[in-house]
Amino acid sequence: KPSSIIISSSSSSAMGISKLALVLFSAGSASGLVPYSGSKGTGEGWLGNPAAPVNSEASLKKTLEKSLEGSNFQKRLSLLGSTGSIGTQTLDIVDACPENFVVDALSAGNNAELMAEQVMKYKPKIASMSTEEAANELKERLSAAGCQKMPQIMFGDEGILAAATVDTADTVVTGIVGAAGLKPTIEAIKLKKDIALANKETLISGGPVINPLVKEYGINMLPADSEHSAIFQCLQGVPEGGLRRVILTASGGAFRDFSKDELFTLCRDDPRSVQAKATTHPNWAMGDKITLDSATMMNKGLEVIEAHYLFGASYDDIDIVIHPQSIVHSMIETQDTSCLAQLGWADMRLPLVYSVSWPHRLKMPYKPLDLAELSTLTFMKPDREKYPCIELAYEAGRAGGTMTAVLNAANELANEKFRADVGLGFLDIPKLIASAMEAHKEDLKTEDVTLDDILSCDEWARKFVEEKSTSVEKVLFV
Repeated sequence: KPSSIIISSSSSSAMGISKLALVLFSAGSASGLVPYSGSKGTGEGWLGNPAAPVNSEASLKKTLEKSLEGSNFQKRLSLLGSTGSIGTQTLDIVDACPENFVVDALSAGNNAELMAEQVMKYKPKIASMSTEEAANELKERLSAAGCQKMPQIMFGDEGILAAATVDTADTVVTGIVGAAGLKPTIEAIKLKKDIALANKETLISGGPVINPLVKEYGINMLPADSEHSAIFQCLQGVPEGGLRRVILTASGGAFRDFSKDELFTLCRDDPRSVQAKATTHPNWAMGDKITLDSATMMNKGLEVIEAHYLFGASYDDIDIVIHPQSIVHSMIETQDTSCLAQLGWADMRLPLVYSVSWPHRLKMPYKPLDLAELSTLTFMKPDREKYPCIELAYEAGRAGGTMTAVLNAANELANEKFRADVGLGFLDIPKLIASAMEAHKEDLKTEDVTLDDILSCDEWARKFVEEKSTSVEKVLFV
């Protein structure tokens, strides 16, 4: 069997355990969080049916067959979240390769102005907005613009579902955030549409439901985020049993240059500056939620879980390393200890284009990578006492079943509460998540998990954190 995956991230050097770290570990470890230091090479705990087309003879044959078809292909896309960063960058790819892509459906939030521009340009069959008001505004804007071929305009959950299941699309790009992406993704899979996966919740929360469906309907789950795309690209051509370890890279976030003690002292002495800095990123321009997840390193923990479901690796064989330059997007190690890496500039269009063109390599008008210009690439281990969210994610992943849905939902609300300035400290985020995980243990379900189970646990965890956030005993120096 294959035996391991590594995930990398950028951070400061490890420091000795402080009293505060011990407080955090006590708060976040009901079943005893144990530090894991990399591949054990045992091959135990691997999934037999990963979501991505890798690690099997059948996936190799499929990849070869598609490669031999040549790059003169045309794919028809349904784009969920068309006005967000994933959506607009996907449409940049459509603009660069108009002979390869047709847009059949678009769904978005409330940005009717941008959606109207997209509809006029790409002429989809379906255009969906989040609310009825936004849908009405879209109709008015299209009429005023003289739209000759009006799409079917919809809104709400029904509209997203219609966009995901439009009959002519063969690939659905899931660029919407949160658990709202689960139902449309499932329905698209049932219609045997490939999924360009940019919605983390699909596998982090829904992995126990999604992976069996991927196998049942024979679709391709193709990662669209930089780390998992890098792993997927490195796995092309690796034979069954050849993978030993996957290595995901990460920048380390806003506090990567702080020691653990420096960060904890700042949290005590100047929480306002911590709050401001936690929503800035040294390398990427991203939304506030993901930027804060990067600061807590929960983003890496979530990516560990996603890597498990995508590539089948045991949690013992998924590691995290810190890479401040964000040039090596992730790596794999094969059984002979060779290490393969995917490199590129920090440009989200690179993983997106591969997710919608796999296994082909389209000629794109992007700046080539110049290693001489970079000069230096560095790597280091993350300090897991400085970042307790990493251990919480490993614990949730090993618990399996509905626990990862609780972890994800609890993190989302704790993240939101911190940014809303309701009095939570930076170090209260992992404490709230750990409390939710502990409270869920009595109701943990690991067998025959359904979508309703996942959505119910998601709702419960959000309510739990909402209530707990008003009474949580703040983490302070001891």
